[in-house]
Amino acid sequence: MPRSRGEKEDCDKHAGLLKLLQVLSFLVVFVAGVVIGLATSSHINEHFGSKAELYSFINHFSAPLKENCSFVKGCDKVEDCLSIKTFVKPKNLSHRLSDDELFWRASMVPMKAEFPYKRVPKVAFMFLTRGPLPMLPLWERFFVGHQRLSNIYVHAVPGYRLNVSSTSPFYRREIPSKQVSWGDVTLADAERRLLANALLDFSNERFVLLSESCIPVYNFSTVYKYLIGSAHSFVDSYDDPSRYGRGRYSRRMLPDIKLYQWRKGSQWFELNRAVAVYIISDTKYYNIFKSYCLPACYPDEHYLPTYINMFYGSLNSNRTVTWVDWSMGGPHPATYGAANITADFIQSIRSNSTFCQYNSEVTSICYLFARKFAPSALQPLLNLSSSVMEF
Repeated sequence: MPRSRGEKEDCDKHAGLLKLLQVLSFLVVFVAGVVIGLATSSHINEHFGSKAELYSFINHFSAPLKENCSFVKGCDKVEDCLSIKTFVKPKNLSHRLSDDELFWRASMVPMKAEFPYKRVPKVAFMFLTRGPLPMLPLWERFFVGHQRLSNIYVHAVPGYRLNVSSTSPFYRREIPSKQVSWGDVTLADAERRLLANALLDFSNERFVLLSESCIPVYNFSTVYKYLIGSAHSFVDSYDDPSRYGRGRYSRRMLPDIKLYQWRKGSQWFELNRAVAVYIISDTKYYNIFKSYCLPACYPDEHYLPTYINMFYGSLNSNRTVTWVDWSMGGPHPATYGAANITADFIQSIRSNSTFCQYNSEVTSICYLFARKFAPSALQPLLNLSSSVMEF
């Protein structure tokens, strides 16, 4: 039966709506697919992008480590460069740290009391010299068989290298240095630079400052036992009321440093690790000395004695372990040459009929080192080293 015109129009409308629904359904599916595709792509890019950034960071971080990793040359593996062994003991002394960077790095102190490795405490022997060490053969004899208990650091003029064989304990023991002038703050700068470089090795427990004219007057075993066993540092610190003591004080140091706190002492100190860290960490009081302790005030004679007296007096013995003869007067101590070197003379330094406090006891061993000795004294000293100094 033929359909009417109205029925045909209804059928056409339904067909049109069906097609519209089909188109809309297709668009919905298409848009959903695009959204899902974009989200998936973004996630993949983010995942691999973060991986790429991580690998880029690792490569960027490890590249300089190969050159400078804790001062280790030829370090090919990041794991080796970041090992505990490398961190607690740099394998060589060369680096490109500024003094501020060096002092910051050296001031790091572990809060955990126990060490995660077997630590053998060592003595750091720090030589402040303008060039050669005339007494080097005597010192080499002193160190024979004791390298595992000692470390050597040499601050010479920039670029200077000691002429020693690769078997010498002084081989490649020069630290990065700067020019030093007698009587001004650069001398104290050099002392702090030696301390900071020695502090990078966590095995160093005691730190003794020596010059090119210093000699040991006891054997290594005696020196090591004396220093490692001491409960105090050995920094000469006393109140000198004369113009060479209080007369060098500047009122411009007020209110931080007062006259009654002002001290004088020998430049040649010995410190335990805790006090050494305090010293290289100090900025405030050191800058006061740099600004106001000017000739005829000498920072190397006043900074340490005053600073330790102010804050760490209970940790100090108030004496030096380096014998020096000032009996001649003048700005420099007496110098001894070949003609002066006898067994009795060396013995008089070792046991000079004086007594001093060591921990809670009194001892006749007050000096472990002595100065000043001219180069001509070397051979007579070598001749006496085994019979008198016992090494």
